[in-house]
Amino acid sequence: MKRAKQVLYLVISLLVVIADQGLKNYIVTNFKIGDEHTVIPGILSFTYLQNDGAAWNIFSGQMILFYLISIAAIAVVVYYLFNPKYKNWLFDTGLALVLGGIIGNFIDRLHLKYVIDMLQLDFVQFNIFNIADSAITVGIVLVFIYLIFMSEKD
Repeated sequence: MKRAKQVLYLVISLLVVIADQGLKNYIVTNFKIGDEHTVIPGILSFTYLQNDGAAWNIFSGQMILFYLISIAAIAVVVYYLFNPKYKNWLFDTGLALVLGGIIGNFIDRLHLKYVIDMLQLDFVQFNIFNIADSAITVGIVLVFIYLIFMSEKD
């Protein structure tokens, strides 16, 4: 991967971290735990929660486990992101989003011992999440699209 592309993917990761941490800072500064504020009626609300687990609050309080998983995941993503064997823009963009998301939540876990969640979809019954979670999810979808539909062509 050329240097400019490597920098681009790191910038994508950095933008995810900045957006994630910025919104989390806004929520912590302006909301009390449990506060809910409508952003787009019927679609999106901000609801401030502190999650000391993973998705759906599984493994609640297992910070050492989350630290180890985060470090391992960062190492794996960085390996694939900078491995010249994998040069597809979709794959790399997905990895960059995943990397930014992992780092965003890892910062919370290191600093706060929990992850700040705030995004609530009002049109569907779903758990409250954050920008980092969204980036991880979208990134994984992009990686799967690449692996399922494009990897044999590369």
